[in-house]
Amino acid sequence: MTDHHDNLPVPVEEPIANPGLPPHSPRPTDVDEKAERRAERQVATLFVLSMVCAVLFVVAYFGLEVGETTDTFLGLGASNVGLGVSLGLALLFIGIGVIQLARKLMGDHEIEEARHAVASSAEDREVTLEALKLGVEESGIGRRPLVRNTMIGAMGLMGLPLIVGLRDLYRGEMADAVDLLEHTVWKKGTRVVRDVLGTPIKVTELEIGDLVNCEPEGLVHVHEPRSGIDYPVGAELQAAKSKAAVIMTRMEPKDQSFSDRSPANWSVEGIVAYSKICTHVGCPISLKEQQSHHLLCPCHQSTFDLADGGRVLFGPAARPLPQLPLAVDSQGYLIAQSDFHEPVGPSYWERDSE
Repeated sequence: MTDHHDNLPVPVEEPIANPGLPPHSPRPTDVDEKAERRAERQVATLFVLSMVCAVLFVVAYFGLEVGETTDTFLGLGASNVGLGVSLGLALLFIGIGVIQLARKLMGDHEIEEARHAVASSAEDREVTLEALKLGVEESGIGRRPLVRNTMIGAMGLMGLPLIVGLRDLYRGEMADAVDLLEHTVWKKGTRVVRDVLGTPIKVTELEIGDLVNCEPEGLVHVHEPRSGIDYPVGAELQAAKSKAAVIMTRMEPKDQSFSDRSPANWSVEGIVAYSKICTHVGCPISLKEQQSHHLLCPCHQSTFDLADGGRVLFGPAARPLPQLPLAVDSQGYLIAQSDFHEPVGPSYWERDSE
């Protein structure tokens, strides 16, 4: 026999006594219409200031010079200062405006809700959605067109800095910078010289298995430089050396494999030259396994086959090493037939060849 009291709900004990809520203290904007209007104008002003700063970002982007005639401000790049300050203030004014909207104009009611260890019931979720709808109504956005319109305008104009910034990815505007990546100082007739020493190399000076770090003549200091060579200086010199560095090795001609990207006439009696820059993230590479002709990158262990056009054998590198076409001049020194036929270093968006 079942006791009818078994079906009654068991009261749930609260973990702590309910302390209650303090008496509600209305804000000035809740009781004073003038204060409410004043707060509304303050919030709108902050959103307008954000819009002004977004426009100033665009003005700074197009109006301040960057490059050989870089504008400066207090010893700093004026473009960097202008872009950073205008974008920072635009975001700051939006943030302050939203905070002021919530503090002074949105509905202000204290509520309490017991926390549960399990998911809320369907009824509780419906109540929450209704409370959310009520909160949207109490925010006053619908009945405060000045605040609503300025906030929408501020948020909309924040897209301008993003759009203007993406302009730098446009290939046409970056043609000069991309050209610097696609070409090096190697050209037809440039002698291959030993790095640091700057001495040219004859075919007879290399033995089977030798690996030599090299640069184009003109980038390494020598006591009697050849006439007619433009010697870069300063930062241009360092950039040119970093891109043009090659490793050169000699192997038995019978060990070589040739292809369209590594034809037979690019090597001289088993001597080949490749870019020293790993095609993964640009680390300098010169660790060679003499018997296998494999070149290992010390950073992430990408492995390239120097006997087969610099083909990738292992590791994260996605492209073979660019090969420098070699020839011999009238004095028996090794020279370049041309520049590399593809960009050296890691891949980037504007690369045309794989």
